[in-house]
Amino acid sequence: MGATRPFHLLAKPIGPLCNLDCAYCFYLEKAALYPDRHGLGDWAMSNEVLDTFVRSYITQAPGPVVSFAWQGGEPTLLGVEYFRNIVALQERYADGRPIENALQTNGVLLDDAWCAFLREHEFIVGISIDGPRELHDRYRLDRGGRPTFDSVVRGIQLLQQHDVTFNTLTVVHRNNAPYPHDIYGFLTDLGSRFLQFIPIVERIGHPHRGPGPALASPEDPTAPVTPWSVRPDDYGTFLCSIFDRWVRHDVGRVAVQLFEVALESWLGLPQSLCLFRDTCGDALAVEHNGDVYSCDHYVYPTHRLGNILQDPLGSLVSSPTQGRFGEAKRDTLPAYCRRCDVRFACHGECPKNRFTVTPDGEPGLNYLCGAYKRFFSHVMPFMQVMAQKVRAGEPAADVMVWARAKDGEPSRGATP
Repeated sequence: MGATRPFHLLAKPIGPLCNLDCAYCFYLEKAALYPDRHGLGDWAMSNEVLDTFVRSYITQAPGPVVSFAWQGGEPTLLGVEYFRNIVALQERYADGRPIENALQTNGVLLDDAWCAFLREHEFIVGISIDGPRELHDRYRLDRGGRPTFDSVVRGIQLLQQHDVTFNTLTVVHRNNAPYPHDIYGFLTDLGSRFLQFIPIVERIGHPHRGPGPALASPEDPTAPVTPWSVRPDDYGTFLCSIFDRWVRHDVGRVAVQLFEVALESWLGLPQSLCLFRDTCGDALAVEHNGDVYSCDHYVYPTHRLGNILQDPLGSLVSSPTQGRFGEAKRDTLPAYCRRCDVRFACHGECPKNRFTVTPDGEPGLNYLCGAYKRFFSHVMPFMQVMAQKVRAGEPAADVMVWARAKDGEPSRGATP
């Protein structure tokens, strides 16, 4: 059976195995799902699973280009030769279709051999860095409790030396959220031209044996948030502060994922990020042993759809269970959100964060509601101008002239 809806599959070829011990990592605890796994060999996606995954994904992936995304854990633990085998499998099964690869890494193991390989095969690399040294090293430590900032910066410099396309992924947590300008300036000075900001919102669950924090599942509405989870007010200020700087100086020079997705909303386009779509369910995850889960953030037994060694990938993606999972995002949205002026841009964000109550007591409000309501309201006039310019065939970057004129700076061509 083929897939009946567009989808994307996030591959975990090393499962949750990682060389770091980031305090806020939500994925380290997934090792508890596979208690019989121990060393690297146990966790590596086997040849059988890898072959089945590559072949079936190429067959089922929608569109002319097949986009693979490799994540962990830390996928570079598998070594360059493992990924050479991946590329060879892709070439074997491509049947003329273009293949793209994205690799998410902490950057610690990158060296010249890795970077030469990534450049040769045009991988897009997402590298995790949480800001300047003191902010990055607050939570991103190795397994010996040592800071990782210098190793990550070295990895970024190697990517730049080898001309590898990369973007930065910055987790926004309770300790770095108060420093938006420090973080944005640091990342752009470092040479990042595509920035992703990821708010950390996790809740404390029951103790467990194994690595990583013990976190609550999305189905538990009563668990308290962790001490490192970002505060909604701080996150709203963080986003608005960076946007104000970006919209006056960096449009067209620096891409910020959230700002680009917001513009899609004002243009009436489908949002490219599942967080802000009306429904979800088209971004699934495949674990090292072939298990397929509804979402990267829902890797729990209750959301396991099946295994690609026993079940056709298309049938898992298009299953009624996955359909209900995706539609629940829209169907469980509280009335308070349905009436919101910025619902078209937010749609209640990720269901995993909907564990607070609305002002009138209805459950299901997103923990970050205040942050997003403030942000989308704040950017509205700028987004309206950018959308108008794009529709007129003009550069969206012209909004910078308008924004500076709005501030009282004289400039020609300042009207939209």
